[in-house]
Amino acid sequence: MVHIALHFLVPWLIAMVMDRDRRLRTWLVLVATMAVDVDHLMADPIYDPSRCSIEFHPLHTVPMIAVYAVMFAVPLVMKRVGAMRDTPAARVVLLIGLGLVVHMMLDGIDCLI
Repeated sequence: MVHIALHFLVPWLIAMVMDRDRRLRTWLVLVATMAVDVDHLMADPIYDPSRCSIEFHPLHTVPMIAVYAVMFAVPLVMKRVGAMRDTPAARVVLLIGLGLVVHMMLDGIDCLI
């Protein structure tokens, strides 16, 4: 139960630090990345509290985590070097990438315990 609560609490803390003015919208985008858990429906059993999701579910594999990291890093780097403006679309891609990376990190905690 703590694990699920962290998937809501950590994005809220990130939203508060990143953008207090748009914290609700930021939090909603970050929480929406929990949809990546749709791949749990392919597992049997669907939920196993003792299972490590990383490398077990298709959207929780290292190659996919690399894609999520790129989704986060590219808008950040492109904005920093002046190659891209801070557009709403770039911000959403950055937030989705961040949300997915944070989600994988939180799921990775289960692999350590």
